[in-house]
Parts: sequence; structure tokens; C-alpha cells
Amino acid sequence: MSDPFALPWLLPAPADFRARLKAIRTADPIDAGALRALVQTALDATQLEQASRVVSARVGDLAGAGLRPLKLGIVASHTAKGIAYALPAAALRHGLLLSVELADYGQAAQALLDPGSSLAQSRPDAILLALDAQALGLARPCLDPAEAEATVTRAFDYVAALRAGARAHAGAPVIVQTLAPPVESLFGSFDGQLAGTVRWLIAEFNARLLRSVAGSGDLVLDVAFLAASVGLRQWHDARLWHDAKLPFAVEALPLYADKLGGLLAAFRGLSRKCLVLDLDNTLWGGIIGDDGIDGILLGQGSGTGEAHLAVQAFALDLRARGVVLAVCSKNEDSAARLPFIGPNGGHSEMLLREEHIAVFLANWTDKASNLRQIAATLNIGTDALVFLDDNPAERAQVRQELPEVAVPEIGSDPADFTRILGQAGYFEAVSFGAEDRSRAAMYSANAQRAAAMTSVSNLHDYHASLEMVCTIAPFDDAGRARIAQLANKSNQFNLTTRRYTEADIAAIAADPTRFTMQVRLADRFGDNGMISVLIFARGAEEWRCETWLMSCRVLGRRVEEAVLAHVAAAARAAGAARLVGEYIPSAKNAMVRDHFAKLGFVKTADRADGGTEWALDLETYVTPTLPMILE
Repeated sequence: MSDPFALPWLLPAPADFRARLKAIRTADPIDAGALRALVQTALDATQLEQASRVVSARVGDLAGAGLRPLKLGIVASHTAKGIAYALPAAALRHGLLLSVELADYGQAAQALLDPGSSLAQSRPDAILLALDAQALGLARPCLDPAEAEATVTRAFDYVAALRAGARAHAGAPVIVQTLAPPVESLFGSFDGQLAGTVRWLIAEFNARLLRSVAGSGDLVLDVAFLAASVGLRQWHDARLWHDAKLPFAVEALPLYADKLGGLLAAFRGLSRKCLVLDLDNTLWGGIIGDDGIDGILLGQGSGTGEAHLAVQAFALDLRARGVVLAVCSKNEDSAARLPFIGPNGGHSEMLLREEHIAVFLANWTDKASNLRQIAATLNIGTDALVFLDDNPAERAQVRQELPEVAVPEIGSDPADFTRILGQAGYFEAVSFGAEDRSRAAMYSANAQRAAAMTSVSNLHDYHASLEMVCTIAPFDDAGRARIAQLANKSNQFNLTTRRYTEADIAAIAADPTRFTMQVRLADRFGDNGMISVLIFARGAEEWRCETWLMSCRVLGRRVEEAVLAHVAAAARAAGAARLVGEYIPSAKNAMVRDHFAKLGFVKTADRADGGTEWALDLETYVTPTLPMILE
């Protein structure tokens, strides 16, 4: 890991990259899988640009490849063409089909404050606002304390005005960037303490910027942290800045593009949900079946043991922020569980316990098959998994069988495992709330529910045994972030797959012509949190469903019947005669093709795009008896 700009979690770019890319470019139809596999390697800036040209040229062919489309506007005070050229391939690595609208160089105010600008008219899904210290007036010291404060305020207010303009005129959230401090200092170590030095000005600006973005619906690309992680001397290239106004060294472009691609993927709800852990030589050193509990390396007193302990600590930290943990090991089940502290003892240095693991699979089945079973048990897609395994042969087998699973290259030294996993950004987040904190426990409880189903003889008894409580409420400020998160993450049980930002959700909540529902479900195993979101447009005669989505982890629990009863009662009370819904097909929502039919709606139209339209007569609708308490 000597190269500070390396992307060590990726396989090296193949030696025959150009030949592979040419074959992909000229193939008809395009092999989307081959292109995605190629960009999953550590491409340099030139290779990223070449791959991006193919992505942009074949965007129509790639539209049906299960990718999430996104249009990004870029507004920059420095040269940004290299960024725009590299991004489509870097975004493809994260499951996005990206198009870019680049505003003219140095025209931030014109692009964002003029509603008639080409950028505003293009209606991007998000806008990257990439400003530098020079453009913000923060590149020279200002040693009068009052003037120093005023300088930071002017810079901050300018950015705030641009963000407001983007919202008002382009209808898009803004990705702002923190500023990387300079390498040079004026007073040495005293720079950070003295108001008005460049280091102080940038630190104050960054702090204000971060505080202002929290809860706003805008996003942050933390360039200051990214530059610090590789080293400021490597990040900044004075010659390129003076000659071409490039914001960072050319070698930094692949890293920057990858991190921006990961942030955009998180914005679109594509972050990974589950970390699947190997055991032997991953969570501990040695083979538990051969070395026994006293022979494995784990904990203090051994560099190797401490490195494996660090992996466990990081896994626990990820779980605390909502990442689900699972185990996939080639082992006898009884031997694999020995080190985990529990009723039967365990290794005294183990941090992970069995209750931290939502699904524990230790057998001699191939790991790709076990990963499929883990995903099925958790009711998530295999594309939500990250697989951490020290064995390169196992990693290769999973990549071959399940290319959608994220499999980081972690090398052979356990001291690198945590750093590489953390740098890869698989679990990038754009918000964090109470439901994120409890998500891992929710999935563990889901596994318990699945086990409970085996102890009853029919579905009615199973539902009754769960003691469910369903709470339905209109959208509110407290739920806004989670509502937007569900809208962007839910793909399978999503009738229309419309995406919303937090600002969109706030506007809908305030719109008297909309009827909104946020739905929570709890049972004897725990609180599932918010699991469904519905939006209806109120009309005099009919209420039209604009969005109906639900988390797949509560499928088969009759929640959809409960929410239909709720909205039907409200529509009846308002004098409406019917509910109207539509199904808009996507690459992933075939499971809800017959959703309205199952609820008693009558099909009224078949559309050319494969979609359908439905209506429910409220006069004849009968409210069902449900196995849950409604609140």
C-alpha cells in the first residue's frame, strides 16, 4: 500500500485493458457484464476516460442492464473536464448509469442563479459544486480577527446563495466540497491557532459548511479528509494549478472519481447493507478446526492477534451504524462457533458474539451458494453484500459466480484488512438516524421470525403469534430522512420507482392535495421501524397513487392490506368514489406486477411500456380483518 493514490480494494487493471474495452465497444449487443467487470478494476485516469466514452456512447444499450440512471450537473471554479470525463466509468462501478452536464468554467453564479441557464434547464438529479479556496477568497491570510471572521462569512454566504439557487432553479440537491488545506504554512504549527491564517480560514469554512448541510438534503464530498488521507504534499500539484487550474494531482483523479461515484450511489440508495465475514485467518489467525480454541491467534500480545481483533472491532462499529453482520465459513458448524463467547465459553479475546451475527453459516458448501442463502434469509439482494475473506481462491470463486457481490482485495497481511475495507466506501451514507442504529438488530430479529414460522402449522397462526402493531401516520419532519432513504433504496416492492430527495418529501408533506403515509411495524421480536411509504394525490372523485413502496423484510405480513384499509377510509370520508393506481415496470419490481389485482383493484388499462393502470371502487370495498393492531 505504498502508493497513496491506490485503490487497493480493487483488482489491478488487466494488461489487455485496451483490447477488452475495444471488444466491448464494438459488440452488438453490448456486454454490460463485461464492461461492469472491467471498471471494477483499478483504472488510471486515462483508462477511466476511455471507459467513460464507451459508457456515454452506449448509454441506450446500458439502460436495460439494471443500472440506476442519474444526471449530474457540475459547477466548478477550476478546470473540471477531467472529472466529467472520468465519472461515468467510476459511477458504473457503483451501479449508476451517469450522464454529466458541465457548466462553463468559472460560471457558478450564472449557472445556479439564472433560472434560464442551460444547467437549470437540464434538470439534473444532483449538482456538484466544486469551488476552490481562491474562488472563495480564502487563499490568502487575513490577520485582523474581525476581518478574518468576515472573510469566512462572505465565503459561506456565497456558497449558501448558490445552494439556494440550485434548489430554486434546477430543483436539485447540491453536493458541496470541503476545502483541502494548503501544504504551506505561515507560522508553522501556530497556523491552526491564529485567526486569519489560510489554515484557520479553511478550517472555519469547512466547519460551518458541514454544520449547514446537516439535515438540509444537500450532500458533502469531504475533499479535506480525502486529501489528508493521501497526504497534502501528494494531493496538491502547484505546477498543474498554475498551468491549467487543475484542483489536484492527476494521480488523485481515480480516487476522487471513485469517492464521488460512491457518494452518488449512496444518494440513490445503492450502498451495501451486509458485511459477510469469513472466520479462519480473517476474524482470527489460524484454523479453528486444526488449532483449537487455544491455538488461534487473537488479541493482545501478538501483532497478528491484534490485527484480527481490529477487524472484529471495525465489524462491531459497522454494526452499530446499521450494517448487518453475517458469517460464511468453510468449517464444521460446532467448531466455527467455539471462539464466540456464549453459554459454552469461548475465546476470552473475542469481541464479536453470536448475537451480533444475523446469519451464521459454517459448512462445506461453496461460498457463493452460502452467500445466496444469506441474502435470501435476510430478504435482501446479493448486490447488498460485501464479502470479506483472506483466501484469494474463495474471493475469485465468489467474483466469478456472483459478480454483483462486493469482494475487496485485502492482501495477506491482516493489519491491512480493516484499512482496506474502510477505504473502499461500500457503506457510504448520506444520513444517519435512529432506524439506522437499530437496523442490524432488525435483521437479526427477522431471522428469528423466520425460525418462528417453522413452529406453527399455518400462516394465520404465524401472524397471530407475532403480536403485530402497525402504526400509520402522515409525513413529518422527524421521518423525512428515513422516508427519502426508503424512496431511494426500495426497488423490488415499489410500484412506480419514483425517487425523492428530502426537499421533495418536505414539499409533498406540506401539499394539501397529497395524502401521505409513513408506516411502522413492531412485533414481539422487536420494532421493524418505518417499512412502507405511500403518497396519493387527492381528487374530488378519485385518489391516485403516486408512490407505494415497502421494505421486503416484512413481505407476507398483510401490511399492504392494512395501509389500503387506511387510505380507503380516508378517501371515503373525503367523498371520493375510487382509488386509482399504476404499475410502472422496472428492472427489479416484477414482484409487484399483480399487487393491485391481489388487493381487489380492477385493471383499466395496459400501457405500451408494459405498465398497467388499476381502479378500486370504494363503494364495494370491504375492510378486511387483520392480524395486527392498527394505530
